[in-house]
Amino acid sequence: MSRLVRVSGALILTGALVVPFAPAAGASVPMDAPEGAAFTLTVLHGNDPESALLHAPADPEYGGAARFTTLLRDLRSSEIAGEDVGDDEAANRGVVTVNSGDMYLPGPELSASLEEDAPFYDAIVAAHAQYDAISMGNHEFDFGPDLYADFIGELPESTKVVAANVDVSGEPALAEHEATGRIAPSTVVDTGDEQVGVVGALYPPLATISSPRDVVVDEVVDPVQTEVDRLTTDGVDKIILISHLQNITYEERVAQELTGVDAIVSGGGHEVMADEGDALVPGDGITTHPGTGEPLSYPLMVQNPEGAEVPIVTAGSNYKYVGRLVLNFDADGDLVSVGDRSGPVVVDGSVTADPEIEAQVTKPVADYVDELAETEVARSEVALEGRQDPGVRTQETNLGDLMADALLDTGVRNAEEYGVPEPQIGIQNGGGIRNASLLPAGPLTVLDTYAIAPFANQVAVVPDVPRSQVKELLERGVASAPAADGGFMQVGGVNFAYDPERTAQEVNEDGEVLTAGERVRNVVLHDGTVLVEDGEVVEGDPISIATNDFSARGGDMYPFRGADFTVVGSTYQGALERFVTSTLEGEITVEDYPEGGSGRIVIGDVATTPSNGGDGGDDEHEDDQTPSPSPSPDPTDGPDTGPTEAPGDDGGSTDDKGGKPSLPLTGGALTGLIIAALVAVGAGGGALYLSRKRTSSPEGIEG
Repeated sequence: MSRLVRVSGALILTGALVVPFAPAAGASVPMDAPEGAAFTLTVLHGNDPESALLHAPADPEYGGAARFTTLLRDLRSSEIAGEDVGDDEAANRGVVTVNSGDMYLPGPELSASLEEDAPFYDAIVAAHAQYDAISMGNHEFDFGPDLYADFIGELPESTKVVAANVDVSGEPALAEHEATGRIAPSTVVDTGDEQVGVVGALYPPLATISSPRDVVVDEVVDPVQTEVDRLTTDGVDKIILISHLQNITYEERVAQELTGVDAIVSGGGHEVMADEGDALVPGDGITTHPGTGEPLSYPLMVQNPEGAEVPIVTAGSNYKYVGRLVLNFDADGDLVSVGDRSGPVVVDGSVTADPEIEAQVTKPVADYVDELAETEVARSEVALEGRQDPGVRTQETNLGDLMADALLDTGVRNAEEYGVPEPQIGIQNGGGIRNASLLPAGPLTVLDTYAIAPFANQVAVVPDVPRSQVKELLERGVASAPAADGGFMQVGGVNFAYDPERTAQEVNEDGEVLTAGERVRNVVLHDGTVLVEDGEVVEGDPISIATNDFSARGGDMYPFRGADFTVVGSTYQGALERFVTSTLEGEITVEDYPEGGSGRIVIGDVATTPSNGGDGGDDEHEDDQTPSPSPSPDPTDGPDTGPTEAPGDDGGSTDDKGGKPSLPLTGGALTGLIIAALVAVGAGGGALYLSRKRTSSPEGIEG
C-alpha cells in the first residue's frame, strides 16, 4: 500500500512531483448520476488563507476575511436547509467545514498579531469560520512550533487540527495540544445523522521549506491509510482527507494509492479549479494540469486502487473563494456522484462583511498596515517583476537581481564586523520573493519591502565554497527549468549561462548530489573571473556567498551540505530596505535594473560579459542567448501569495523576555513605528533576534 509514497519520497528529492505525468485513465470524467442518493454531504472548504485578512492582494473588491466568513456561514446555512439543491441530492443532508492549512503567513497583516498584547487575528477569523477540522500547513511553522501552538490555543475546542503523518511529541507546546485532543490524526464530525471522518496529512519534507524544529513528518500513504482503516473499523464509512502537500499532483498520486477515502481537499498549491463560466476573481485563471495541459475542472477525478473515483478539490487562496463539494452517497455509504452545484464560490463585493470580523480584525489590522504603507524608502524608474511564473521562479527578473544584490551588499557591508570574508556572489531563492506581482514604477514603500521579502530569514555569509560546489548550487537553481520552482535562483555578482535540454541535477534532502547536473555551461564573476567554462569547473580559489539562512541551511534542497555560515545582523527584508535607501540612495534606475533583468542568467553556452560591477550585461553574445523562459502558469502563480506576507527584521525575532516575533527594524525608516528590544544572539551563528511577546526561533522560512 505504501509503494507510491516510498517511491514518491525519491520523487520529492528529484523534483519529479512537479514534472508532468499521465494521470489515471478517466481522471477528469464525472461519475454517472445515481438513481437516488441516501445521503448528501456538502464539504465547504477554505484553502491557504495566508493572513490575507483585508482583501485579495490584487483587488480590494474581492476576498477579505470578513466577507469570506459571511459567505461561509451563509453557504453552510443554505446547505443544511437544502436550498436550491439538485434533483440527484438526498433529503438527508449534512455539512462539514474544513480548511487545508497555511492559516497564516509572515507578512504585514500577521505582524499586526505579533505586536505586544495584540490578539492572534488569524485565529479570531478561524474561530468565526467554525471549521470542523483544519490541516497543518507549512507556513504555520515559519516562526517555529511555539507560535503555531499559540495559534491552536486560540482556536475553539471544537476545531480540530488533524495530521495523521505528523509527530509533535518533540515539541512540548504542541504535544500539550495533542494530549488534550486538539491535535489528532483525524476527527469524526456528526452531521445529518451520519458520521464523517476527516483525516489530515502534511508535506513530508517540511523541514526543507519551513522551520518545524523537532516536529517529525512521515510519509503520507501508510499513516493515512492506517487512520482511514481505523475509522472504517469503527463504522465510519464517509471519509474526507484534508492535506497540505504543496501541489495537487501530489494529492493525485496519493489518491491512486489510498482506499476508503471518499474525497480529498488539497492545500498548498493555490490552484484555481473551476468549470467554464464559473465566476472568478479578476486576474485569476483556471490552473492548467501540469501533466495533461488541460484546465483543472472542479473536481479532479482520480481512480483509487479499487477502481473507485475520488474527487480532489481546492479553491485558490487568500480568502478569495469558498469551495463547495457536493457528495452523494448510497445507503451502503459508497460515493455515487458529485453534485453539479459543486465548485468555487467567489468572495466578492456583493457579500456583506461580517461586522464582528470588521471590528475585531479588519479595522485594527488595516490601521497597522496603513502605517507601513505611508513610509516611502525609494523610487523606481522601472516596474519591478515579482510575479512567479513566468517570473522569479522561472527566470532572471529585475526584482530578483535587486534582492540578490541586497544580500550581497549586506554581506560585504557587514563582513568585517562579523569576521567573514567579503562575499563575491549573492544568491536569493526565487520562492523567497513573495509579492507575486509586478510592482509599478514609482514609490517603493516599507509595505512593499515586506511584500517582497516577508520571512524572518537572516542574511548569511557562507565562506570559502569550493568552485565545484558553486557550480552544484547553480545547477540546483535551474534543475527544474522550465517548470516553476521556488528553488530557482536569482543571483548577484555573477553571470551564468545554462542549457535546459541537458541533464538536470538531482539531490536529496541533505543536499547530496545524486545526479550531477550538466546544465550550467559558463559562469563569470562580475570582476571577470571565470568559474565554469564549457560546463567544466575552472580550478582556482574558493568563493564566498551571501544568501539567506534558509538557503544556507539547505532549504529548497540547495546543496550547501551543512557548510558553516555566519548570520550577519540583518534580515533579507532589512537588507533590501538598506540597499535601496543607502547604497542606491533611494533611486532604482532602469539602467541598473532594466525590465527583464540585466542578462545575469541566460539560456545558451556563453554567459553575458559583466560590465562595470555587473549591473548589466553587454550585447556581445546577444544572438546566442535568451532569458530563461517559462512556458506555462504555475499553480502557485498570482497575487495569492502577495503583499500579505512579511515579517523578519534587522536582527531577528525574540527578546530576552520571550516575545512574539517582531516586525523588522528596517534601515531606520520605521524607527518611529517600531521600538526594538535588545536581542539575544541566536543559534544561527550570530543572528540577532527581536521580539514582542511570543517566543520563537525562526531558522529560515520557505521561499
